[in-house]
Amino acid sequence: MRIGQKEFAVQGHTYVMGILNVTPDSFSDGGQFNTLDKALYHVEEMIAEGMDIVDVGGESTRPGYTLLSEEEEAERVIPVIENIKSRFDIPISLDTYKGRVAQAGIEAGADLINDIWGLKYDPLLADIIAGAGLPCCLMHNRKEPDYNSYMTDVLEDLKETIVIANKAGIENDKIILDPGIGFGKTREHNLEMIDRMEMLHSLGYPLLLGCSRKSVIGLTLDLPASERLEGTLVTTVYAVQKGAMFVRVHDVKENVRAIRMAEAIRDGYRG
Repeated sequence: MRIGQKEFAVQGHTYVMGILNVTPDSFSDGGQFNTLDKALYHVEEMIAEGMDIVDVGGESTRPGYTLLSEEEEAERVIPVIENIKSRFDIPISLDTYKGRVAQAGIEAGADLINDIWGLKYDPLLADIIAGAGLPCCLMHNRKEPDYNSYMTDVLEDLKETIVIANKAGIENDKIILDPGIGFGKTREHNLEMIDRMEMLHSLGYPLLLGCSRKSVIGLTLDLPASERLEGTLVTTVYAVQKGAMFVRVHDVKENVRAIRMAEAIRDGYRG
């Protein structure tokens, strides 16, 4: 899969998507990188640590988050995308579910759209992605964790997302699926999804797993967001074992090392 100027293998290796939240209120790193200089320094730092793609987000999606207008969100992310594009050779993902923000981000240089609502929030978004010919990451989400048969329902929800994508003209080889850890799921749902994520391969698309510092780790280990690195690394090893194409993380260096070790155990002795 081509993202920006880089070719990514959809199987055989797990890549690292580094999180860049240019927000004042994200659950883990709110306010740390919400000035342009701080954001660019952090991008440079993550590239040095082995990041493969940077995910820029301008609106916190933590529980109880404040919905931003399209104008406010665009004002946060567009200067960052433009400056990353001009200064660094790294593919850029834009984390948004709003069509007009995506359009502005694409014009600024975004290479991938990462949508937490799986094309089910804004009817404009699928057409905008298709028109730009960009790849996208489409996440499973529900407003409430209400399921009849959990894994089956998630698969059916994702099939609905794929239908929306295909009807708009998004090509199958430009779709990545995200099981949506922390979105519309209980702690038990999240643990089960991580453990059984390989079931999503039946849909035929590469997967992204995003667990970094999330509440499933905090609730399981009774730890604040600042102390969830070890728990995150366990989920990253699971992502390697389950054949995920990407992990989306805050702590790039440590997760790159975890992936290298997990892949060496899986593949290294085979020569």
